[in-house]
Amino acid sequence: MELKGKKILIVGAGKSGIAAAELLDKKGIAYALYDGNEKLSIETIRDKSPALQDCEIFLGTLKKEVLDTTNVVVLSPGVPTDLPVINAMRQMGLPIWGEIELAYHFAKGRLLAITGTNGKTTTTALLGEIMRAYFEDVKVVGNIGTPYTSVVDDTDEDSVTVAEISSFQLETVWNFHPQVSAILNITPDHLNRHHTMDCYIKTKESIAKNQTNCETCVLNYEDEVLREFGRELKSRVVFFSSKRPLENGFFYEDETIYRVKNGERQKIIDTSRLQILGLHNYENTMAAVAMADCFGVPMESIVDTLEHFKAVEHRIEYVVEKRGVRFYNDSKGTNPDAAIQGIRAMNRPTFLIGGGYDKESKYDEWIEAFDGKVKKLVLIGQTKEKIASCARQHGFEKIAFADSLSEAIDLCYEDAKSGDAILLSPACASWGMFDNYEQRGELFKEYAKSLKE
Repeated sequence: MELKGKKILIVGAGKSGIAAAELLDKKGIAYALYDGNEKLSIETIRDKSPALQDCEIFLGTLKKEVLDTTNVVVLSPGVPTDLPVINAMRQMGLPIWGEIELAYHFAKGRLLAITGTNGKTTTTALLGEIMRAYFEDVKVVGNIGTPYTSVVDDTDEDSVTVAEISSFQLETVWNFHPQVSAILNITPDHLNRHHTMDCYIKTKESIAKNQTNCETCVLNYEDEVLREFGRELKSRVVFFSSKRPLENGFFYEDETIYRVKNGERQKIIDTSRLQILGLHNYENTMAAVAMADCFGVPMESIVDTLEHFKAVEHRIEYVVEKRGVRFYNDSKGTNPDAAIQGIRAMNRPTFLIGGGYDKESKYDEWIEAFDGKVKKLVLIGQTKEKIASCARQHGFEKIAFADSLSEAIDLCYEDAKSGDAILLSPACASWGMFDNYEQRGELFKEYAKSLKE
């Protein structure tokens, strides 16, 4: 679709919406901005970017006459696609793009894209480092923190873009088309947004919907949904496994990652040479290696990057040691499955801080994963009673409640002994108490470092 001469309505005044406005401004395409929060200030919004100085801005209830003059809607990922105002746009036949789709429309060069319930950020960061070691012009964008739209004006035919793509972003893709894609895993998450597991699965799988038989999708063989999905794809499928050798693909066995091609096994790296912990991170590593390998990066260059790559901030991140007690920040563990990986990575008796915003998750498997390792569970946020009830049903009684993160840390630290760990791995989103998981993680680190020995 040619956007020149069209009127674009950007929905959402956050980071993605502003980046979309700035891109359209550079391209000389007419746009307006809408946000349903009527309590926002138009003046404050305009102050966020020069691109918002002269455009129309609408807040609260959107009048139909605005939609009558709109040709394309660009939806920020934080805006649910089933809101009445969005349904009205859909009924009018308006194309509803996401910020990712808008960026792809203008982007040049080649694209690798990663999704999955857990591990996206680590895999994206690792793949980005692998690409930067081999290619001159590499952009790392998407859910990892940099809006895709903010970099596309700097891309050319030689550019390589690595994108972390969330399910919210995949809801609104049309022509989005990575040459290499990956789905790391699919476990229940964001069901308050997607409503059903089937809808969530289909949304994740759409990352590969436009790929051809000349392109590649990397999938986790140990995820039954993805194993079946691999049979349906017209693109080439490369599997990775953390539990068994494969006839073709990548697998982990006896502390080593291997590649198998045409029946020939090649040792890639001993996991003792990696600086990231846990089986889930070996899966993330295999996914990144598979994507880079399919993209033509020499294995020698890939392995060199693997040895130097460090853990992503807020993902099982070592913080400090006080009185022999080690603090780990896993604030990015925003759902039970991610938090399970945090527990599994701990090699010490652990005081665990959990709880937060309720995404309608179930916590049974997380509690079961404690497996004698958790000495005490300290709960905060909206879900604390729900999680406590679940824990008690599984026979875990060492529970305390706190009204703040600092109080939770104090409750752990006063009981912890040398050789223990204190882990923030909430299994819940941060909203309600914090702006985002980054703020939650930063506060945890600051407070832990301020504690007296």
